[in-house]
Order: sequence, then structure tokens, then C-alpha cells
Amino acid sequence: MATKTPTVKLASGFEMPIVGFGIWKVPNETCADQVYNAIKLGYRHIDGAWDYTNSAEAGKGVRRAIEEGIVKREDLFITSKLWNNYHAREHAFEMAKLENEAWGLGYLDLFLIHFPIALEFIPFDKIRFPCFWSDKEQTKVTPLAKVPISETWKALEDMVQTKENPNGFIRSIGVSNFQPQLIYDLLSYAKIPPSVLQIEHHPYLTQPGLIALAQENNIAVTGYSTFGPQSFIELGNDTAKKVKPLFETEVVQSIAAKHGKSPGQVLLRWCTQRNIIVIPKSNSVDRLKQNLDCCSFDLSDDEIKQISSLDIGLRFNDPATLGRPIRIFG
Repeated sequence: MATKTPTVKLASGFEMPIVGFGIWKVPNETCADQVYNAIKLGYRHIDGAWDYTNSAEAGKGVRRAIEEGIVKREDLFITSKLWNNYHAREHAFEMAKLENEAWGLGYLDLFLIHFPIALEFIPFDKIRFPCFWSDKEQTKVTPLAKVPISETWKALEDMVQTKENPNGFIRSIGVSNFQPQLIYDLLSYAKIPPSVLQIEHHPYLTQPGLIALAQENNIAVTGYSTFGPQSFIELGNDTAKKVKPLFETEVVQSIAAKHGKSPGQVLLRWCTQRNIIVIPKSNSVDRLKQNLDCCSFDLSDDEIKQISSLDIGLRFNDPATLGRPIRIFG
């Protein structure tokens, strides 16, 4: 029987599993099987996005699990994200509807603004991958667009299913990669408050003030890239290749040995014990099981402080490193 994962209560009233399976960089050709197998192992939270380009495949894996009676749709929590080229109201709606159709599950549990920056619109029939920050040939950075976050947020609010809006196809909305001042600004006009803030979060980049701000305002925090440089080495990130892997640090290794757990489980527990949602991925069944089981032990307050002391403010996911820098974390 699958272990039941603890959940976090969102501002929207829904429960979000604290451990999810992230599908960033999961190949399209294996994504359906990987998502299906993750659900069989007990995962009930899948974290995707438009620009991961594998939503249709992930949805196929989810539907297979539902058809086989492993889960019901209401047992699952599906996250996706609005990409930067589609911040204008009409484009946001079109992209969100296409993303919802790609998953093929009727609705999305959570929809996030992926980055707090609008890029020039690219017609949906002109590009699908890579959409990231550049043109299809990745030779030039896409120009910025003049679309305020307030317009994009209002569009997301109008996607939310309520009694007044029965045609909505989103249950909860939130933001990703936002910094404190923009969150304060968003809270000043939001009719539906953000349920989740997703950020890069690992011991090399702890961002305690940002996390405190979110949690003080009833915004659940999801941390991505919990293993630090691990996710970025395969992308050729020079910074990730130069820094010591978190798995190999003395602090993490000694704590893992003390608890009889893997370094990965220790890093995940460092998050979940502080009520931070995690979304690791792995191609290994054993590691998938370990990741899901990361809430089965507790770290001491001193151990949490030791891991946090590794903080050097090192960010790996930063568009300021593009050929034409976009300094959203400046």
C-alpha cells in the first residue's frame, strides 16, 4: 500500500501534497510511463508547465492510472504554469486552455505565473519548443512586452472555478520566481490571493526572508531544485559544474549517516519539515521511493541550522545570464 503523503492547506481551501513528482526535463518519449509509475508508487502531486512541453504525455500517464483504477482524478494534484510569452489577457486564456486540454483531465489544480516578466507574444502555431527565453534557433533573446502583472493576474482570477464562474477550469492560482516587493504589490489588488509561491530553494540559496513573507501571508511555498546544482549540470550550467554537489558536502553526508537516510532524503526533509513543498524527479525507482518517503523521519533544529548554514546566495536559474540579461532577481 502506498504511503500517504502529508499535505499543505492552501488559501484556496484545497490540500496540496507536500511531496510531488516534477516533470521538468522528463523526456517526452518516457514521460507518460514515468508519471504512471510515479502514481503507482504513491505520488499524488505532479508538477508541470507549458514550457516543459510534455504535458500531453504526462496527462496520458495520469489517465492510464485513472483508467486502471489506481487513483481517481480527485486524488491527484496537477500543477502547470503560464509561460512568459503569454501574459496578455487573451493570450493567457488561450495558453491556459491549450494546457488544460493537453493534460486532458478536465481541470488543473494549480496554475502559476511562471516568471514575473512578459516577453513578446509568439503565435502558438509558430513555436512550441524551445519557447524558453529565445527564438526557436536560440540565437537571440525574445524582446520584453509591456504587460503588467496586474493584467495577467486578473486573467488567472477569471480562470478560477467558483459558483459565480462555473466555467472556470483552474482550482488554485499562484506565482513562481517572484520577489518580495512584487508579492506585496500583488497582494494589494488581488481579489483571489495567491495560494502558492514556487521558488528555487536549496541550501546554497535559502531565501529566508522571502519564505517568511510568503508564509506570513498564507502563501504556501514550493521549492524547486532542492538538490542545488544537480538539476543544472546536465544543462551545461558553468556555475553548477564548479560548485560542490550538495550530496557531497560534509554536513549533509554526516546527517544522512546519522539518520540512516540518503543525502537526497535529508535535503528534502530540510524543506518539508519547514512546511516547504518539494517536487523532485528521478529516473530511478529506488530514488523515487526514497523521495516520497522523506517525511518519515525528523531532523533536529540544530541539523536544520547546519544545513541552512551552507547558504551562499547561489542561484542557478537566472535569466540575467542570458546574452541580453533579464534581471528579475537584481
